[in-house]
Amino acid sequence: MAYETIKYELVKQILTITLNRPDKLNASTSTMERELIDAFDCADKDDHVRAVIVTGEGRAFCAGADLSTGAQSFDMDARRGLVKRLPDGKVDYSHSSVRDSGGQLTLRIFRCLKPVIAAVNGPAVGLGVTMQLPMDIRIASEAARFGFVFSQRGIVPEAAASWFLPRIVGIAQALEWCYSGRVFPAQEALAGGLVSKVVSPDQLLPAARVLAHEIIEKTPPVAIALIRQMMWRMLGADDPMEAHKVDSRASYSRGRSQDAQEGIMAFLEKRPAVFKDRVSADMPDHFPWWTEREYN
Repeated sequence: MAYETIKYELVKQILTITLNRPDKLNASTSTMERELIDAFDCADKDDHVRAVIVTGEGRAFCAGADLSTGAQSFDMDARRGLVKRLPDGKVDYSHSSVRDSGGQLTLRIFRCLKPVIAAVNGPAVGLGVTMQLPMDIRIASEAARFGFVFSQRGIVPEAAASWFLPRIVGIAQALEWCYSGRVFPAQEALAGGLVSKVVSPDQLLPAARVLAHEIIEKTPPVAIALIRQMMWRMLGADDPMEAHKVDSRASYSRGRSQDAQEGIMAFLEKRPAVFKDRVSADMPDHFPWWTEREYN
């Protein structure tokens, strides 16, 4: 794939997406956000992609939004032209022109059908950290730094962070980091539950690849796609019955699949399983079980 601000490299079924503006500490632009969305679109369509790793080129993961336009960097009217107004002159907040582009990115990652691992190689602040929240597992280098710095910039967390962050680290930790807006080290991110592991810089990508290979070598892609969506979407369910409904449908459909037969026989015969079902063709007929929300 040819992109301007990211690199897209598929090796042995692991797609590595690298934020690639190292001279700007990989600060995010609208182009980068569009390219990341496109990369996840491509990943979902490609059965050769079994896992995704996201990392940064150079010494940073992502320094947040590119602020090179100065004081108006967060002013949508200044950046995009006046957003749509209602007849009375008030902003039409339901119009797509008001939508937060970071949120469009995180919602796309949320919908991904492949496991996503963040390999945080350096500073990750603002969108640089909120874009990681819908990724499944975050591994940090000892050189990583994190910051939900929005309050110090006079704004609020974006990219649907108010949904993701408390579910990952709990409401008290989420509020402390967001209220203060301070930048904190990788060990604090580990203690707070934001990342699952901290490793030396030279071990970051190897550790992420080991994890990705463990998923690829031992599990079928359709089951992983279902598990990912079941776990994430049940975070918003209002009753365990909702999980029971989805579990029952998925257990029925997967239990009759050739993957299930292969998994059992491989276990009984003490050999590696060879799973053949593919995300592009073999998702069950009850998927998706939700109605996709519209922005309004």
